[in-house]
Amino acid sequence: MKPANSGKKRFSKAFIEATIAAAPAHGNDPDCPYDPNDPKAVKAYLKDAVVTKGGGVKAVREALAEKRRIGQRGPQKAATKEVVTLRLDRIVLSHFRATGAGWQTRMNDALKRVVARQSKPAKTSA
Repeated sequence: MKPANSGKKRFSKAFIEATIAAAPAHGNDPDCPYDPNDPKAVKAYLKDAVVTKGGGVKAVREALAEKRRIGQRGPQKAATKEVVTLRLDRIVLSHFRATGAGWQTRMNDALKRVVARQSKPAKTSA
């Protein structure tokens, strides 16, 4: 079974081999993290690489500034939720917490259903 695409851009084998072939000589510098003769070292070195088309150093710096780090969220289009302090009965909290992870989302969904139900115009029989 193929693993699901995680959304990460992966370097092709041909790209990695071409990069290794085009790399400058490593020499004997023990402090250099890049060793073109070691595919694992090359892959680790290129893991966080940013590819830009033209623009030189300035374009690379801008691209790095825009790149999100692991666990970092991107900007929201509009705030969708608001943080509040709310006092609830213990029985209500224990009910939702007992449903496991995501209990706050389920509580929010339950409250949205109540709001939607109360927002609908009452049906009258004629």
